[in-house]
Amino acid sequence: MDPLKKVAGGWPGGRALDTIESMTGISDRAVVRRLNDRLGFGPAPGDLEAGVDATVRRLLGPATDAAAAAIAVPTGLEPPMRANKQDPDGTKSPDGKKQDPDGKKSPDAEKSPDGKKDRDAKKAANRERAAQERKLTMWWLDRMVVSRTAGERLTWFWHGHFATSNQKVRNAAWMLAQNQTQRRLALGRFGDLAQAMVVDTAMIRWLDGQKNRKGSPNENLAREFMELFTLGIGHYQEADVAQAARCLTGWVLRKDVATFQRKRFDSGTKTLLGKTGDFDAKDFAGLALAQPASAGFVIGRLWFRLVSATPPDAATVARLSTAYGSSRDVRSLLTAMVGEAGFRDPAASLVKQPVEWAVGLLRALRLRPGKLEEKEQTKLLAGLRGMGQLPYRPPSVGGWPAGASWLTTSAGVTRLQLAQQLAKKADLSIVDNATDRVSAVGALLGVDNWSERTRSALAGVKDPAQLTAVAACAPEYVVSG
Repeated sequence: MDPLKKVAGGWPGGRALDTIESMTGISDRAVVRRLNDRLGFGPAPGDLEAGVDATVRRLLGPATDAAAAAIAVPTGLEPPMRANKQDPDGTKSPDGKKQDPDGKKSPDAEKSPDGKKDRDAKKAANRERAAQERKLTMWWLDRMVVSRTAGERLTWFWHGHFATSNQKVRNAAWMLAQNQTQRRLALGRFGDLAQAMVVDTAMIRWLDGQKNRKGSPNENLAREFMELFTLGIGHYQEADVAQAARCLTGWVLRKDVATFQRKRFDSGTKTLLGKTGDFDAKDFAGLALAQPASAGFVIGRLWFRLVSATPPDAATVARLSTAYGSSRDVRSLLTAMVGEAGFRDPAASLVKQPVEWAVGLLRALRLRPGKLEEKEQTKLLAGLRGMGQLPYRPPSVGGWPAGASWLTTSAGVTRLQLAQQLAKKADLSIVDNATDRVSAVGALLGVDNWSERTRSALAGVKDPAQLTAVAACAPEYVVSG
């Protein structure tokens, strides 16, 4: 989990950046590489030859991402155990017996003569769910690999911020709908995104919002929305959680979508975050975002993932807050963020998350996940799982870890195995035919300079595929410098 999500009003560790203005920043070419790493998934061939301004315009300009949009949206994601008309909320199994919302049948159902038949049907349904999630995951990885703007990278960021896992949701169509909403609003106004997420079908299922009704509150979604999504610990009271839960009552899961039922809504006066009124879900989201702490929280989260684990000074935060503005404009905020001296700080390195590393490598090797053979796709997904990160499967509502958490020995072994697998599928003639293969593989991966230690290690590797795999696991590539 991001440390920022659990730190009240501050930044975790790191040195102060009060002297950053006097630091010597990285070169323009290194800034271009950093822009491609932080606002994209690494440079595609030729990207490092562009200037800083041109790169910012490509990544953060208004142009649509035609390459990513050309990847057809997956179909056939309907739940395999769809409820019938007499069971719209999915609380019955195929044999008509009642089951809980997680799909577990009552003891009577397990003992019924049709028990074996039902178990077989459940196994078949689980296999179908797994196939649908796989299709959805490969589609998103394809989009990441071909993406040319920051939209896909920010969709990935918001997926980790509003972390929702299909392990519990168990519905690929709902996960796709959430993903599309995050993509559509990724670079827009944060208020629009937050209001969409608080009533999102997958989110409601993930955080038990459908269990929250008048007279029987469930505070899970209300608490996490303030603690992890908009404010952070220390900027709300327990009484606010209870009142926020009342605002979120009435939402149920019907006909494959979250639906508002007024009879389950707790209407009436609520006092929340210092305001009083008959508030609903939209009002609650607006009240949370109106708190002074919200802007700093969102700015901090973006800075931590896209710039540095070390915080900006007060003057930088003030400038970024101005760019974010009353409209909470994410595109404007990011444009200002990459223009800050802190973005050029040589020390502002970030360890690439496994998905970011793998997508960047696929891009550099000109490999499309969706065009790999089925067994190669299976190995790709197994590699990501082995490194601890799969799309649509964050470990908790707190999202994924960061930094050195990804540099374990076991993750390193899996990273090398996956790099070897991918390198064997790529056209590496540019490396094979080069006089200086170490420099050639660096150019292929977008690494200008190897340390003497790394260069010495790479120089001893003769096979082009093995050389590429080892280079992809070197610190200069695993870390976005």
